[in-house]
Amino acid sequence: MKRTRYDYIMDTVIAVVMLALCFITLYPMYYVIVASFSNNQALLATPGVLWYPKGFNVGAYTMAFKHPLLMSGYRNILFVLVVSLPINILLTLCCGYFMASKNIMFKGPIVALIMFTMFFNAGMIPNYLNVRSLGLYDSLWALILPGALSVYNSVICKTAIEAVPDSLSESAYIDGANDLIILFRIIFPLIVPTTMVLLLYYGIGHWNGWFNASIYLQDNYKLPIQNVLRAVLIANSNILNAAAAENDKMDQFAETIKYAAIVISTVPVLCIYPFIQKYFVKGVMIGAVKG
Repeated sequence: MKRTRYDYIMDTVIAVVMLALCFITLYPMYYVIVASFSNNQALLATPGVLWYPKGFNVGAYTMAFKHPLLMSGYRNILFVLVVSLPINILLTLCCGYFMASKNIMFKGPIVALIMFTMFFNAGMIPNYLNVRSLGLYDSLWALILPGALSVYNSVICKTAIEAVPDSLSESAYIDGANDLIILFRIIFPLIVPTTMVLLLYYGIGHWNGWFNASIYLQDNYKLPIQNVLRAVLIANSNILNAAAAENDKMDQFAETIKYAAIVISTVPVLCIYPFIQKYFVKGVMIGAVKG
C-alpha cells in the first residue's frame, strides 16, 4: 500500500508528540541528577530550567555517603527486602493455591474471611497496639511480619494458578505427589512471570514504604532509606545535619544534598526494573485473565 502525504504528516505529528511526552517524563529525573552535581550557591541562583551542572561538584554525594543515617537506612531496607520477599512470595503462593483449589471443606467461608481483610482494616491504633503487644515495636520485624501477605497479590496468584491445566495436578496426585510437591515443582515453574511481577509489587511496596516505619520505629538508626529521604525533603528535618557542629561544610550542600539523596534512593530500583520488565506484561496478563 502506497503511503500518502497525509500518512507522513501524521507520522511526524505522532513522533513530535511522543518526543514531547518523553521529554516531559524524563526531564524531572534529569533535573534532579544535574542538580545533585551542582554547586549549592550556583543552583540557588539559577531558578527554572537546568541543562547542565552549575559548578560541577560531587560534595553532596560525599557528604551523603559519610552520614551514618543514610548508610544505616540502606542497610535497614536491604535487610527488610532480603528477609521479607521470600516470606511474601511463600505466603502468597500458599494462599493463592488454597483459593484456587477445588473440593476443600469450608473453602467458601475461609475465602470470604480472607477477602474481608482486603476491605476492612482495624485502624492505625489497634495495629499499633498489636505490634507493641507482640514485642515488635522499635524492631525491623514490625515492617516485615504485619504486612507479610497481600490479599490483592494472592488473588492475582490464584488467577494465575487457575490458568494451569487441572490435568497436571491430577496426574501428579495419581503418581503420589502431595500439595507441596504440586505447588512448588509443577505449578510454581509455570507461573514464574506472575511470581516475578508479585516480587516487583512487594519489593516496590517495601522500598517506598515509610509510614509504618515512622510509627513503629523509634531509633533513627533503624529507619529505612525512605524515612531518611522524607525527613530531608518533606519534614524539613535536620536529620542529615546531626554532625553539622563538627562539619562546617554541611551548609555548602544544604540544597544539593536533597537531590543527591533522591538519586541515591531511586537508582537501585531503576537498575533492577529492566531485568524484571520482560516478565511484567506477561505476568500481569496471566494473573488477570484465566484461559
